[in-house]
Amino acid sequence: MKQPVIEKVTVNIGVGEGGERLEKAVILLQKLTGGKPIRTKTLKRIPAFGIRPKMFVGTMVTLRGKNAEDFLKKGLAAHSNKINARSFDKYGNFSFGIKEYIDIPKVRYDPEIGVFGMDVCVTVGRKGFRIRRRRVKASSIGSKHLLTREDSMKFVKEKFNVEVIA
Repeated sequence: MKQPVIEKVTVNIGVGEGGERLEKAVILLQKLTGGKPIRTKTLKRIPAFGIRPKMFVGTMVTLRGKNAEDFLKKGLAAHSNKINARSFDKYGNFSFGIKEYIDIPKVRYDPEIGVFGMDVCVTVGRKGFRIRRRRVKASSIGSKHLLTREDSMKFVKEKFNVEVIA
């Protein structure tokens, strides 16, 4: 029960506009992850960027289980198997960015798609963390069972052979 596990990996591409570029980003995410991407909407109006509420400006996909771990290995390889210690939050979750999708091993450049970067957010937990989110009889997690940032760093070092830079 104390062993950390990867709960989910969320991959996000922010395009900043709708239309053709957003469709290309959706196709790219589908190719890279094998999951079904969804489009993300804006909540605020930002006139300087020409953004208005409920406008589609990005795409994301959530991966769980074996798919999440496989993509995480590829993503960490694109990030040269190094993560900054500041990328971890106090609950053990971490995130990093990939500047260009062609940095991912065995992925070739597609001129029809163009070049996109992406954010990879990893949620790390332990068995039994579901009791906080369940609908019926939700409960808090004891302080001894909570995951800390140091626990998560140690887990990532051992499982994915990643160097955590201070």
